[in-house]
Amino acid sequence: MDHGTRLQQAAKQVAQLRRSVAADDQARVWVHAIKTWQAHRLARTHRDLMSEPRHGPAARFFLQDLYGAKDFSQRDAELVKIVPMMVRLLPDAALATIADAVEMDALSERMDLALARDLRPTDPAAIDEAEYAAAYRRAGARAEREHQLELIVTIGHSLDRLVRHPMLGRLLKAMAGPARLAGLSQMHDFLARGFDAFRAIGGASEFLSRIEARERAILEALYAGARSGWSEVPEERP
Repeated sequence: MDHGTRLQQAAKQVAQLRRSVAADDQARVWVHAIKTWQAHRLARTHRDLMSEPRHGPAARFFLQDLYGAKDFSQRDAELVKIVPMMVRLLPDAALATIADAVEMDALSERMDLALARDLRPTDPAAIDEAEYAAAYRRAGARAEREHQLELIVTIGHSLDRLVRHPMLGRLLKAMAGPARLAGLSQMHDFLARGFDAFRAIGGASEFLSRIEARERAILEALYAGARSGWSEVPEERP
């Protein structure tokens, strides 16, 4: 399957998933609570990366724009409309990266919904770490969780390569005005933030290695039966 088709299918899937949640009052409350709790967990686990001048913008892009508790419905709608233009204008490597990001979004949305239906939380502050850990093991196959992490790392390395492509930076700037006129400003701003964040790092290997090591350690701890303490920053090898 070519990347344009993959992107189009993933964009429709994630938009449909979010629409179904938005149409169900209970599911909407539960999913928002899960996403808020997970966003706080990620911010806590990676708080040092978010505070570092070099890595902070990329960490915030990953934790807030690629995965966060915000309402992405407008961005979803814009993405479905903008896919044909992306296929015409973007190089294959850029299409592959965006397709990976949207596939990860759809995968995360499915697993969040499964967690939400299991825990049925109405207040993120009331979610217990041990209960979340047990639900995590019940609600998603380990292979899916590992694939989610693999996609995160793949997307990061792809962005790191793409920001060195001078044509893409010029293309994003040139698209800003037409995107706003076409009602596609949120999608354009999302792409521009990702480009700028990774360009500012000047090489993302260390950043991505730290993210992957921490999240893999947490995944291993959870599937080993951890109940509490697993969300703290794992000790890193020098």
